[in-house]
Amino acid sequence: MNSAIKNVPAKSAPGKSAPVGNAPGLLTPRQAAERLGISYPAMKHWILAGRIRTVKTPGGHHRVPLESLSEFLPNATQTTSARISGRNQLSGTVVEIVIEGLLAKVVLAIGSQRVTSIITADAVRELGLKPGDTAVALVKATEVMIIRP
Repeated sequence: MNSAIKNVPAKSAPGKSAPVGNAPGLLTPRQAAERLGISYPAMKHWILAGRIRTVKTPGGHHRVPLESLSEFLPNATQTTSARISGRNQLSGTVVEIVIEGLLAKVVLAIGSQRVTSIITADAVRELGLKPGDTAVALVKATEVMIIRP
C-alpha cells in the first residue's frame, strides 16, 4: 500500500506525543535506543513515562525527533569513543602509566575514583597514552581494557 503521509498539527501538551507522519529527523524507538546506547525496553519505558519527547505517526507509532536525543548525548566538546558493542564505558584522565617488560599498568581517574588496567606495553604505545590524556575504560566481565577516544 503506497499512500502519502500527511503531517497533522500537534494538539498535545509539551512533553507529550504529537501526531505526525514519517519525516526526516525522526527515529523509531529502537533506532533512538541504539543511538543512546540503551536497551529498547528502556527506551519504551522512557517514552511511556514522558522522559523523552516523541511524536506519533497516523498509525499511532512513536517516533523520536533527533533533537530530543541531545539532552541524553555527551556535549559536542566531548569526543566519542570508537563504535563498540560494550556499554560499560567510563571516561577519565590518565594519571599513571608504568611499563615493565611486555605489560603496562594504566590508571585512569574517573571522578574521585581510580580504575587500573593491565594492558600490553605495545597497546600503550599504539594508543599514544600519556598522563593527562583522556581515555575510556571499557569494563567487560572481569577485564578492564583501555581505548582512546
